Amino acid sequence: MAGLLDGKVAIITGAGGGLGEAYAKLFAKEGAAVVVNDLGGSRDGSGTGTSAASEKVVAEIKAAGGKAVANGDDVSTLQGGENILKTALDSFGKVDILVCNAGILRDKTFANTSEEDWDKVIKVHLKGTYCTALPVWKYMKDHGGGSMVLTSSTSGLYGNFGQTNYGAAKAGIYGMVRVMSIEGRKYNIRVMGLAPGAYTRMTSDLPGRQGKEPDPMSLPENVAPGVLFMVSDLAADHSGKILGVSSRGVREIKMLQTGGFNPGRPYTAQEVAEHAADVFFPHAEERTAQTA
Repeated sequence: MAGLLDGKVAIITGAGGGLGEAYAKLFAKEGAAVVVNDLGGSRDGSGTGTSAASEKVVAEIKAAGGKAVANGDDVSTLQGGENILKTALDSFGKVDILVCNAGILRDKTFANTSEEDWDKVIKVHLKGTYCTALPVWKYMKDHGGGSMVLTSSTSGLYGNFGQTNYGAAKAGIYGMVRVMSIEGRKYNIRVMGLAPGAYTRMTSDLPGRQGKEPDPMSLPENVAPGVLFMVSDLAADHSGKILGVSSRGVREIKMLQTGGFNPGRPYTAQEVAEHAADVFFPHAEERTAQTA
């Protein structure tokens, strides 16, 4: 049987392990040639970068009969983004798919978040998505389009204790998805947002997971099929949408608004309070990254 991605070329950032590795291996199995990008280093973004992780994933893809090439460039610089695109073009002649997955964590309560912690997380996640997507966007714009998946998070969409820097970056990526999907319509560029939940090196020691066996459905290989759907032609009609993909399955996440209080005349703060039932959604349990 033909694979869902036969003849496609995909770039996946942060693909030296965890979710990105699972995406790379599944995409290759489904017929794509894959650029496996990973800078290396530790979870908090420190340490010397190395391409060893991405080279290991590439070797495993090739051993299974797939096509892949390693790349160790830094997603958080425009030069890095240009180099990642160049790797795809030099190796496979084109690019059809981009998955921005690279990321780090420096979790602290807001009062304890240093400027360095803030800047580094924003740089890797939010600026890194920009730096990687921009060169690919320009290529796709001039070559008939393509598909992009930008990784947001329930920490940015719903909130999560101790992740102000990470949540701000991921909420920013949500904004990128919404705007880029509008701008991409005329160029046949489809952009979707992903809020994944998985048991990986990044998340294995977070509160609530320490010392516990992971739910098998939360392993990266059980999240990857949802992302395969997103980059494939099966999702052709869903640009601009955000999917949560985790052990709880696959579901769309949307920003909504109430009917509101619309007086059509000058009004007072007291009137807003009096019409609270129109302004606010009916009371329901608040979602967080832990419960979404």
